[in-house]
Amino acid sequence: MNIQIIASGSSGNCYRIDDILIDPGVTLKEIKKALNYKLSDISGCLVGHSHGDHAKAASNIMFAGIDLYTAKETAEALKLSGHRLNIIEPLKQFEIEDWKILPFPLQHDVVNVGFLLQKDNEKILYAIDTNYVKYKFTGLTKIMIGCNYDVDILKGRMWRNELTPEVGKRTLKNHMSIQTCLKLLKANDLSQVTEIFILHLSDGNSNEKQFKEAVQRLTGKLVTVG
Repeated sequence: MNIQIIASGSSGNCYRIDDILIDPGVTLKEIKKALNYKLSDISGCLVGHSHGDHAKAASNIMFAGIDLYTAKETAEALKLSGHRLNIIEPLKQFEIEDWKILPFPLQHDVVNVGFLLQKDNEKILYAIDTNYVKYKFTGLTKIMIGCNYDVDILKGRMWRNELTPEVGKRTLKNHMSIQTCLKLLKANDLSQVTEIFILHLSDGNSNEKQFKEAVQRLTGKLVTVG
């Protein structure tokens, strides 16, 4: 199972899982380059929500001939239309080639969904831009989770007036802390997990080395930070 981090962070996100593209939040030019200009290898593109750092290339992806799958509210916010657009609903499974994909709702300031992707013996959890995941999963083989900030670092920056109260509160409300991430991992069945991807770290409110070590210490799994 090939998982490729094309981009990760507040400036842009984009991930590839074999022939599935998720959250095209960088330019189509950047995506093409990362794929060695083989867009024909992509069977479909999933978009979790409408923010630009997750959906910048959404319309161009469809124009390039790739089917796009997203929620009705996201399509409307991005003004997407056309025969390449496929509307999905939370908790209603759909298929792309050999993939079975279950979208599920996430907590954010716009409609946002995560994805549970299954093919052959792989079961992959993808959840980014949410402050928690209310569901528990079994049989996961890989986890791709957005882990944006450390509560103590964030509150320290707010105390020192390095962040406005508005920005700090929005981060707390709409993104996941390392503390919550560890609780999520502890609550789920990790017996078959081979790798955990920690994604979408904040430049100023996180510590990559500490996050990786904390997840490794808790789970004993291979951890990749994007």
